[in-house]
Amino acid sequence: MRQGFDNEKYLKTQSDHIRERISQFGDKLYLEFGGKLFDDYHASRVLPGFQPDSKLQMLLELKEDAEVVIAVSANDIESNKIREDLGIPYDEDVLRLVEEYRKAGLYVSSVVITRYAGQKSAQKLRRKLQRQKINVYYHYAIEGYPTDTKKIISKEGFGKNDYIETTKRLVVVTAPGPGSGKMATCLSQLYHEHQRGIKAGYAKFETFPVWSLPLSHPVNVAYEAATADLNDKNMIDPFHLEAYNQVAVNYNRDIEIFPVLRKMFEEIYGVSPYQSPTDMGVNRVGFCIYDDEAVSEASVQEVLRRYFASRTRALLDLCSKEELHTQEMLLGQLGLTEESRTCVKAAREREAVRKVKCGALELEDGQMIFSANNNFMGPSAGLVMNAIKSLAGIDDGVQLIEPEAFKPIQMLKTDFMGSINPRLHTYETLIALSMSAKSNPEAAKALAQLPKLKGTQAHLTCNLSETDLNTYNALGIQVTYEPEKG
Repeated sequence: MRQGFDNEKYLKTQSDHIRERISQFGDKLYLEFGGKLFDDYHASRVLPGFQPDSKLQMLLELKEDAEVVIAVSANDIESNKIREDLGIPYDEDVLRLVEEYRKAGLYVSSVVITRYAGQKSAQKLRRKLQRQKINVYYHYAIEGYPTDTKKIISKEGFGKNDYIETTKRLVVVTAPGPGSGKMATCLSQLYHEHQRGIKAGYAKFETFPVWSLPLSHPVNVAYEAATADLNDKNMIDPFHLEAYNQVAVNYNRDIEIFPVLRKMFEEIYGVSPYQSPTDMGVNRVGFCIYDDEAVSEASVQEVLRRYFASRTRALLDLCSKEELHTQEMLLGQLGLTEESRTCVKAAREREAVRKVKCGALELEDGQMIFSANNNFMGPSAGLVMNAIKSLAGIDDGVQLIEPEAFKPIQMLKTDFMGSINPRLHTYETLIALSMSAKSNPEAAKALAQLPKLKGTQAHLTCNLSETDLNTYNALGIQVTYEPEKG
């Protein structure tokens, strides 16, 4: 994939900017950390060159000055809320995050359980964490939050929350997911620090939307596409425009809540340190893009992929019509159609000729690879095989896996595993190829090409099973597909 983002510059620029923000407040900075710290694949797709663990690496630049506080809502623990991308409940994810942060070299000082009201499940999590020598604190629901600022900034409001003992200048407040109470945790700490005569500040770290890029820039449109299910909307920050006569992009929820936050800052400090929600942010991503054309094209592909994903979900009654309408609107905003995605047009044209379900994959040099359903493999497995054969310079007619090798796997699937479909998934095909590679040099040569598929674009004119989708994701192939309902 053509690169357009300077990751090394980002690590230095971002960490330096956070240090500047710490010094602005003197003693301590509470940094609300949004998005994924690990495996930020959305950012790596729309900003080619951005590494999925860039935010973690950036924090490691600051690790001598930093500690991590994880916030989790007692209501989410009690309701057994699931983190969809991992398929695990929030309480398990808190334990996982503690372990992952520690393994990475970050100091995890404590966990705060927000909206606590005596839930037994929250007490159980607290005991588990305390056995790991993690401090656990309780924060409570405050009547009138967030609008009744007089009550919130009082002994009956933030004052009844536990004070979180911290020792570092930078306190990173993160969570398993949205709605966990990160911002309220930071603001509660500002109140408590102020009561103790400690000057502490607050800042917000969100990668998207990118405030320094235009509202209509494909990177920012791709963020709206990624959050269509949340109904997030990018907007011009009116507070920033009024204060500085400078256009900056933020999103609706931060803009809506800012007057309340400003009032809270005034209640705590006497004056607000920020004139706009954009002021609160520390994101420097936009200043590390060196090839806008490459980033724009990558973001266009992301918008198209998000559209196809919502189209699939709508067809299967897994999302609202409004989500799909939002995606259609975003396509129109960028002047796109479904077939603006080159591999979509190519796959559909091939299907019209072959009269079977087909696939198309575009290599880095623009070459289009095709596949079609056959007796041994579906188009998803065939597409990967044809692509690596082409990359290895192996003639299309050369058989890397003997047909006889497929039969035992097919028999296992149908006779013993109860599968109706005898065709091999991509993963199963690659296992068969790896077995052939032991004795077939051409198979070994093809297998060695798999890393070159990372960042390629693919489309299938049929459903893609979860097994195949996971394999494509593991290979880094950015895929869309067209399922049929029922």
